[in-house]
Amino acid sequence: MRRSKWGAVLRSPVGASAAVVLCALVVLAVLAPLLWSERAAAVDTGQILQGSSAQHWMGTDNLGRDVFYRVLVATRLSVELALAATAFGVVVGLVLGTAPVLFGARVGRFVHGVVSIAVAFPGLLLALFFAVIFGVGTVGGVLAIGLATAPGFARLTQTLVARVTALDYVAAARIAGVGRVRLLLRHVLPNIGEPLVVNATISAGGALLAFAGLSFLGLGVQAPDYDWGRLLGEGLNSLYVHPAAALAPTVAVVVAGLAFNLFGEAIAKGIGQHEAPQRGKTREPEPEAAAPLTETGDAVLAVENLRVSFPGPAGPVTPVRGVSFTLGRGECVGVVGESGSGKSLTALAVAQLVEEPGRVHADRLEFLGTALLDQGERAGRQLLGTSFAMVFQDPMTSFNPTQRIGAQLAEVARRHQGMGRRQAFARAVDRLRAVRVPAAERRARQFPHEFSGGMRQRAMIGMGVMGKPALIVADEPTTALDVTVQRQVLRLLLQVRDADDVAILLISHDITVVAQVCARVLVMYAGRIVEDLPAAELRTAARHPYTRALLEAVPDMSTDRDLPLAVIPGRAAEPGALPPGCAFAPRCAFADERCTSAEPPLVADGHGRRVACWHADEIAPAGQARVRVGESR
Repeated sequence: MRRSKWGAVLRSPVGASAAVVLCALVVLAVLAPLLWSERAAAVDTGQILQGSSAQHWMGTDNLGRDVFYRVLVATRLSVELALAATAFGVVVGLVLGTAPVLFGARVGRFVHGVVSIAVAFPGLLLALFFAVIFGVGTVGGVLAIGLATAPGFARLTQTLVARVTALDYVAAARIAGVGRVRLLLRHVLPNIGEPLVVNATISAGGALLAFAGLSFLGLGVQAPDYDWGRLLGEGLNSLYVHPAAALAPTVAVVVAGLAFNLFGEAIAKGIGQHEAPQRGKTREPEPEAAAPLTETGDAVLAVENLRVSFPGPAGPVTPVRGVSFTLGRGECVGVVGESGSGKSLTALAVAQLVEEPGRVHADRLEFLGTALLDQGERAGRQLLGTSFAMVFQDPMTSFNPTQRIGAQLAEVARRHQGMGRRQAFARAVDRLRAVRVPAAERRARQFPHEFSGGMRQRAMIGMGVMGKPALIVADEPTTALDVTVQRQVLRLLLQVRDADDVAILLISHDITVVAQVCARVLVMYAGRIVEDLPAAELRTAARHPYTRALLEAVPDMSTDRDLPLAVIPGRAAEPGALPPGCAFAPRCAFADERCTSAEPPLVADGHGRRVACWHADEIAPAGQARVRVGESR
């Protein structure tokens, strides 16, 4: 595909023309100094400032030297300096643009501010400023042009890096324990390379023009060396008497600059990024019997008073507020709630994927008996990389599109289990077979875009079981899949659980899926758990109005088709503007003055259930909840 894209670039009229001129420049830069250096340097005092003739096509300069040959010989130095300045600017821009990945979010924000200030100034003004600082000459000119180019390149890199690092396969790599440098080189840069190549090619043309400008002003190349800009400055002194001496280097600068810019534009038109396929819709799950409630002493994951906060204009915003739950071996627990209720952010906090400026606090956050918040970064990566697996909702963004499936799975084994390349690949093939991927060895050598959505999700589960996971967090794992594939993926998760006694935390918007697959259900609203109960009792014993409203909003075979579908009135509470008291009170048909003045605590009833509602013991039976929801609408 990439070869065909480059072929399309070269077949286009603009791309072909620019490529021919660039090739001629390269050949000229290599051969001209070897062939014509002596003729370009020959001084003839009898031919000073002569016009164009058969002997001197572009005339001579003030020492009688042939201008045409000097322009040809100057090609090498002009192109070399432009490419050196571009390379320096690209390297500096890459370092600045990837600072959040390399050095963390805090340093990244500082660098982002510096780059934002720098791009506000014209590039030529920056080049002149740096040229004065570094001094005249070729070295100072390269540094000046490079630093003037870097801010624009850094801004582009920052934008591209921010888009890529937000994708699921980068989060999966972090969970697997991939270091920052390896993450950048293996997962980020290969996926932003094409637009960076386009920008670098165009920047080379700009650097060529800028360096010619510095030399023209006397700040670039110094005698006895010369480039096109210096030749232009020398020819300008006799412009009215001998215009050809200034015209020749001018034409060379313009043609070479246009060639670089047009080739970059041709690349930009011919090369595009891969786009993810459209997401499908899902519905039905695979039923599963309920498991016993978890005892804290046997917990794979123990969370107490988990809080996640971010800085806001009016103070910290806390989208996850005091979440507490435990998860035992082999237990399947579901988390449901509307978008923005804090489900995924809770999972990211457990996986240690909340980055600056986000803050994670908890009275207790233990995974396999280890306090995650007390672990160093390296130790935490080692534990999570071997015993924690995360399945993301979009199978297309769950894998690096530039790497083969087998190589991505094998990275986990090579990183944490010390396997060699062949052994790790064999393990990856074995895990693909374990998750029912047909022709696993052939499939392992394919790229993610060659897999269907369901196959990619199976491969993502296979990555999770490369080690011996004790916990799989599945964040909307079936959102992008059709009903049949959804059922297969859910069945596969449960088979993995049964085979290795793996705990599963299933996050979903679909309360019906969770009710049929999980043993226990956590209902979240506005960053809190508002109800915790066995899945088998979800439809008959739910005590929170929000839980009942979620159930009523899902139609079933008994729903009266002559009536409008039930909805939950109002909008979900904003994390930065929570109402006083119970966050659900503005949408609740049972709210009273107490609900709007004091937030109810999450209270256990002694039978493995918890609910945060002032009216949990008084609320109408489930059959009447439908009427109240309808009335409030």
